[in-house]
Amino acid sequence: MSQASQLIRVGHSPDPDDAFMFYALARHKLDTGVYRFEHQLVDIETLNRRAFSGELELTAVSLHAYAHLSDLYVLCPCGASMGDRYGPMVVAREEFPIEALREKTIAVPGKLTTAYLALSMCLEAEFSHVVVPFDRILDAVVAGSYEGHTIEAGLIIHEGQLTYADQGLKRILDTGRWWFDQTGLPLPLGANAIRKDLGAEAIRDVTRLLRESIQYGLDHRDEALEYALGFGRGLDRRKADEFVRMYVNDWTLDFGPRGREAVTQLLARGHAAGVIPKLVVPEFVEG
Repeated sequence: MSQASQLIRVGHSPDPDDAFMFYALARHKLDTGVYRFEHQLVDIETLNRRAFSGELELTAVSLHAYAHLSDLYVLCPCGASMGDRYGPMVVAREEFPIEALREKTIAVPGKLTTAYLALSMCLEAEFSHVVVPFDRILDAVVAGSYEGHTIEAGLIIHEGQLTYADQGLKRILDTGRWWFDQTGLPLPLGANAIRKDLGAEAIRDVTRLLRESIQYGLDHRDEALEYALGFGRGLDRRKADEFVRMYVNDWTLDFGPRGREAVTQLLARGHAAGVIPKLVVPEFVEG
């Protein structure tokens, strides 16, 4: 009698780097044994919110959101999105000093995103903001409004970091550069987290399969990039390749000691700044 399969519902963003990372699993390039993967593609803030109910066995999550979820999920050592001297950016229609952002209304992709956490720490203050879907922020900044709200700047994630200038916008701040200047560390933006109640064996197996999927994409770059292009929202192949290289690399295969220290520092500094309510020490899958 064949062994029953175990469903692993996977949540990740519909953007090129996540698509590249999950290509092998999504297109059945790996022997997954008893595990059957079902992919659910939604924006990162929606995934952050859904994680509070623990409905997904494996999910992409912002490190900011993880600070609220450490009782339900453990971080996979692979699957990280790290900004090494680059990261989410604030852009506007015209240039002005970073300090002036405290007086601006900023479109943000979600209050649980690491981008929001990093900007809050940088400005050392609460700031006026409007939550806007990440893929509509650039248009909102260009228009100067979103659903009746005035928009004076935008906090952009994903491929907008490469395309904002095409719409005539100016970069005001790169939070990844700011974080490196503060800490000497890469900015840990997102991770993959697995639900603790799956048990040690399944946690190890699913983490291994995730790492194999990332490695497969890196080893079969052309075909994985072709798949990722379908999630690029107007990126040409060169820019899609550049974006994937930014966020799927050695950091993605394993946080490593420096990456883990970066997560620890992010959570500690976020707590010290009053943005994260309690001090959380990150927990990673071992073995």
